[in-house]
Amino acid sequence: MTMTTSPQSEFTRGMKECSPMLIGLLPWALILGVQGGQKGMSWLEMLMMTSMNFAGGSEFAAVNLWAHPLPVLLIATVTFMINSRHILMGAALAPYLKDMPLKKVMPALFFMCDETWAMGLAEAQKRKAQGLPAFNMPYYAGTCAVMYLCWACFAALGAAVGPMFDDVAAWGFGMAFPAVFLVLMRGMWKGFAAARPWLVSLVTAAVTYLSADGAWYVPAGALAGLLSAYYWGERK
Repeated sequence: MTMTTSPQSEFTRGMKECSPMLIGLLPWALILGVQGGQKGMSWLEMLMMTSMNFAGGSEFAAVNLWAHPLPVLLIATVTFMINSRHILMGAALAPYLKDMPLKKVMPALFFMCDETWAMGLAEAQKRKAQGLPAFNMPYYAGTCAVMYLCWACFAALGAAVGPMFDDVAAWGFGMAFPAVFLVLMRGMWKGFAAARPWLVSLVTAAVTYLSADGAWYVPAGALAGLLSAYYWGERK
C-alpha cells in the first residue's frame, strides 16, 4: 500500500476483500427475510427495517419476537442490548476517526456492522504501523457498500418469497452466521484473558435461557458482557 493509491482503487479493494464474507451472509439474509415474510412482514417492511437498523442480530431478535399483541418493550430492550456492542465498537474506532469531520464520521458509524468494523479497524491498524493516515475511508466505504446493499436486498427478497417455504431453520443455514463471527473473532484474538467478558456473557445467557421464559437471555448476556468488560478494563 502506498500514498499514491486513488480513492477509487481503495474503494474497489474494500469491495473485493469484503466479498468472500457474502458466502456466509447472503443465506443468512435470506433466512431473515423468509422468517419475516412468514410472520406477515412485506418485502418493503423488511427492506426498511434492514436499511434503518443495519444490525443483523437485533433484526433476527425482532422478527423472532414478532407476535400479536406486539411485545414492544421486550423488542425495544432486546434490540438496544444487542446493539449496545456498537458503543464499544465505535469507541475502538474513535482514535482513528478523531481528526475527521463529523459529516464523515456519522455516516461511517451508521454503516458500521461487525464485519465492516473488523475490516476497517484492521486496515487502520495496518496503516498506522506503516506511518500512513490511519483511517482509510474509501476502503471502509467499499466494505460498507457491499455489506449494506446485499444484506438489505437479499433480506427483502427473502420476505417476498417467505410464504412459499416451510421452516428454513431445518436447512442448516443457521451455521453460516456463527461461522463468520468465529473467523472475525480469530482475527482479533488476543488471548484468554481478553476473552473473559465473552465467557461471562455466554454463561449468563445460557443460565438465563434455561431458567427464564422469553428472550431475556439476550439482554442478560449482553449486559453481563459489558459489565465484565468494564470491570476487567478498569483493573488494567
